[in-house]
Amino acid sequence: MKAKYRLLPLALAALLSDSTVLAREGPGQYPNGSENFMAGALPPPGNYFINYLGYYEGDYRDNAGNKVPGLEVNATFDALRFIHVSGYKILGGDWAVHAIVPLAYQRMKTPFPGIGSGSTFGFGDIVIDPLIIGWHFPPDWHLTVGLDIYLPTGKYNANNPTETLGANYFSFEPIFAFTYLNQSGFEVSAKLMYNIKAENRDTNYQSGDDFHMDYLVGQHFGPWGIGLAGYYLTQTTDDKRNGQNVGNRTRVFAYGPALQYNYQGMSFVASWNHETGVDNGFQGNKFFFKFVTGF
Repeated sequence: MKAKYRLLPLALAALLSDSTVLAREGPGQYPNGSENFMAGALPPPGNYFINYLGYYEGDYRDNAGNKVPGLEVNATFDALRFIHVSGYKILGGDWAVHAIVPLAYQRMKTPFPGIGSGSTFGFGDIVIDPLIIGWHFPPDWHLTVGLDIYLPTGKYNANNPTETLGANYFSFEPIFAFTYLNQSGFEVSAKLMYNIKAENRDTNYQSGDDFHMDYLVGQHFGPWGIGLAGYYLTQTTDDKRNGQNVGNRTRVFAYGPALQYNYQGMSFVASWNHETGVDNGFQGNKFFFKFVTGF
């Protein structure tokens, strides 16, 4: 039996063969669905903190989209993001930097002898970005670009995915995000990303590149905002093992409601994303509660 599976949202994945873990890979170091309201609008110069608290549960779907019995995961995660928007300009836009430190508690059930079920707690893969540039085009448009770098800092066990929270490889992700917010409070936002992965040297396995995006269509009413939000991911190149293509492309689409409340310089966002149309990955539900403030 051979199947590659992915533990969301913190890049948890594996290649199984004859019920033995051979490699643990996959797109998904980014927690899809984490951005929605004002995703493309960089804040004014200053220091900011965002906390992403979430929960995910799902069961695995194979390359044909069929459920694999007994292969399930659920995870509670918290990611701490620190943003510094400088007073410097690059190409007319504001220059900013950020770092994201994720923590997760994961529980996984597998049907494979020698692996079974297990849980683990620890760090995921830390993200840094030394080059974020944001532009504002009054009155309606905001654009942001960046280059996120994922570091292999997460807890990792090449022989047991139930003890794994990191991908064990570097990846590089160009970002383009925009927000359209008109005077009546109607908003369309999206964050588009392309993830390029290095090889996992412990397994000689390299996951394929993927395009993914978060999106929101919403309406603001005073301090409140409500919208339809979610994400889409499609893997654009095959996985490789020992330099040879092995396929295993992943696809997922998710949608659900999002609610925002702004109060005295703070923002509170709650969202629910229901995944559908999944190939070669977990399919389930993801819940986010996001807190944003300046300091």
